[in-house]
Amino acid sequence: MSRIKPGRISYENRVVLLATIAALPGSACALYLFWTGNHELRAQISITAGIVIVWLVCVLALRERVVFSLQTLSNLLGALREGDFSVRGRSYRDDDALGEVMREVNTLGSTLREQRLGALEATTLLRTVMREIDVAIFAFDEHRRLRLVNRGGERLLDKQQEMLLGQTAGELRMEACLDGPPQTTLQASFPGGAGRFGLRRTGIRERGLPLELVVLSDLTQALSEQELQAWQRLVRVLGHELNNSLAPIKSIAGSLISIISRDQLADDWRDDMRRGLTVITSRSESLSRFIGSYARLAKLPRPQLQPLEVAACVGRAASFETRLHVEVAPGPDIAIQGDPDQLEQVLINLLRNAADASLTTNGSVKAGWRRDGAMLEIWIKDDGPGLSSTANLFVPFFTTKPGGSGIGLVLSRQIAEGHGGALTLENRTDGPGCVARLRLPAESAVQRFEPSD
Repeated sequence: MSRIKPGRISYENRVVLLATIAALPGSACALYLFWTGNHELRAQISITAGIVIVWLVCVLALRERVVFSLQTLSNLLGALREGDFSVRGRSYRDDDALGEVMREVNTLGSTLREQRLGALEATTLLRTVMREIDVAIFAFDEHRRLRLVNRGGERLLDKQQEMLLGQTAGELRMEACLDGPPQTTLQASFPGGAGRFGLRRTGIRERGLPLELVVLSDLTQALSEQELQAWQRLVRVLGHELNNSLAPIKSIAGSLISIISRDQLADDWRDDMRRGLTVITSRSESLSRFIGSYARLAKLPRPQLQPLEVAACVGRAASFETRLHVEVAPGPDIAIQGDPDQLEQVLINLLRNAADASLTTNGSVKAGWRRDGAMLEIWIKDDGPGLSSTANLFVPFFTTKPGGSGIGLVLSRQIAEGHGGALTLENRTDGPGCVARLRLPAESAVQRFEPSD
């Protein structure tokens, strides 16, 4: 008898074959005993036919039961594959193996249905945002052909989506958007508008295909409003300072003209002339210093980065304040990349302001530094009256100190931002006075530890 290979017959036929083989020994023994016994021929034939019929019915019922369950499971999985997550299988007994399979398939269908609803809602929200957002969004494929555009992009290019998709960046005159830095501001002209645009470019994937996503936001109006406010503020401050210097010069010059225009000069006319000219000279020098300060603020050079010992830098800056003792709190031994001259100038300005405030209340000045995650923070605390208003702290040429230039804090903040950091001033919460915080990047900082004894 040749060996039957399972791979050559179907699963259903294998079930029938195995069921037949399983029932064969018992049925053969029963029939053998019945036929070898003392029974009538009619009874033997009837009993044999009954056993064979019951045998075949049970085998076919078993086949139908197995095939029906597998077909049901196949239909459920097919529905899930087609995206129909509403189909459910009939529940079986809790202790039934097939029932566990059906429950898992039903649970899988519910999970996929929830995930699809969430994905559809997220996709709908994304499409709505892209359609309604007031920026132009484009997506180009690896051949620089446009594959996606929103309403803002249609308005910017003054064409409908159907006419834009498939065109190259060269045909759309958008080569500059795909070349150069991924984040910049550019001056460009498009069919739907011209001006200054903020450009952001990043790589994404859609259905496994790489796309270059370009986002353009019109900055013309915002920048124009900011420039107008800056010019208005600058003109207001310059006009105030010029009037403060030119008004007394004009008044004193008029007085001197009236003195020398008299027929008979007074005996002390030379002293009057000397005092008047001295005031004119003083105010002219003050005006010259003011213009020089403005030029210095406008021409701040880029920082020359080099290794900088924080402890030594703070110590040198504190030694320049001779009106009172600056208490320097110990901190971690850290070296960062920075411009020593510029950072020391920032610390000198902050310490001078802190000393000016503390001298009015006979207070003290404290300075220190600490590591705060990826940043290094240098703090300076005073015991002065505090800040009455922070609105004009960093307004160029604004000052509340007699003889102040009003550029110290502005220059200090520019230096801090030039190093990738920030400068803030706020009133202290642990007592009177204020605290200045100079925060600088510390990613490249090296912290040194003294060897233990």
